[in-house]
Amino acid sequence: MHVLFLASSSILLNVLLSLRLYAGGCGNEKMGISWGQTAAEEAAHAAMVNCSGHGRAYLDGIVVDGKLICECNLCYSGPDCSVFSPDCPADANDGDPLYMEEFWKERAARSAVVVSAWHRMSYSYSFTEEYFRVSEELEKHIRMLHDVAGNAVTGGKYIICGAGATQLLNAAVHALSFQDPSSGSPARVVASAPYYKSSSSRRVEFDGEASVWSDIKETTVDMNIIEFVTSPSNPEGLLKGPVLSGHPNFKAIHDRAYYWPIFTPIPGPADDDISIFTMSKLTGHAGSRFGWALVRDKEVYQRMAEYVNENTAGTSKDTQLRMLKILKVVLEDGGKEMFEFAHGVMSGRWDRLSKALAPSDRFSLQQTPASYCTFLH
Repeated sequence: MHVLFLASSSILLNVLLSLRLYAGGCGNEKMGISWGQTAAEEAAHAAMVNCSGHGRAYLDGIVVDGKLICECNLCYSGPDCSVFSPDCPADANDGDPLYMEEFWKERAARSAVVVSAWHRMSYSYSFTEEYFRVSEELEKHIRMLHDVAGNAVTGGKYIICGAGATQLLNAAVHALSFQDPSSGSPARVVASAPYYKSSSSRRVEFDGEASVWSDIKETTVDMNIIEFVTSPSNPEGLLKGPVLSGHPNFKAIHDRAYYWPIFTPIPGPADDDISIFTMSKLTGHAGSRFGWALVRDKEVYQRMAEYVNENTAGTSKDTQLRMLKILKVVLEDGGKEMFEFAHGVMSGRWDRLSKALAPSDRFSLQQTPASYCTFLH
């Protein structure tokens, strides 16, 4: 009886919400071109807080005495982040792509987004049940971006977006693990060092170095083996291919996060079965947690979509709107401004690091050979 009542109540609530949606609300404030002015002024006020170039104030930051306060970078402190700590240790293990801030500050008006409180309140686009779907405009601009950068083939590929590369890597492992339901053993995940160790689950076991498996006899393979291929590798920056091949149970997931003209020469477009990219390494927007995958096989794509759908009911519509705006700015001049800015900053830092380590007899930097880049020609 209680179950029937709860089910009936849920159905009734959905009907009432639908009627409210199609009948329209009442008591709405008058809307015009100026409805977003207050929000824009608040964002501009936060951006103008002086933090000495070593921190920033955020619209959602801490407020003291009615004022936003500065959040300082590492090694800086004080009310305006002007106090430097000379003994502050440098953390070479973790990185935040804040070097792109200046690029976006110079394009503040072109890249800003004002979002209404009623923007995309539905779980899905166009009232479908496909929560995982990427907006059509964003998908179009992602394809345009790869065409401009020349780093990936998008024709004949499905696009799925997720909360950064991590969710998509997990989704890909999930999808490939179940390609052979008759297999009684869990899928094994391998990678070439250096790699990020994945957490294991009932269906996935991480077995470390891929080369250990390279000499096994093809006839003895009775399990799914999934190889993470990070190309370019981090931190070496080397372009790599899979170590394992030649057997239907060998599957590869290509992590292409760094395959942009910012970090590496682009010899040609990658044409992988599964390629994963992320905005954090492209435009610096790590906090937005947005990535996408190019997937060749429809069934694999559908299983990945199922994973994302069940995991987070899709990807934030607000995030997709912001990423669309960012990509529009990137593509205004064919990506030239952003890629040249980012490459210039990274090259400058590499030169400074090289000079700092040059006198040392204990530390050295790898020598990377020059390569042809199709983007620059």
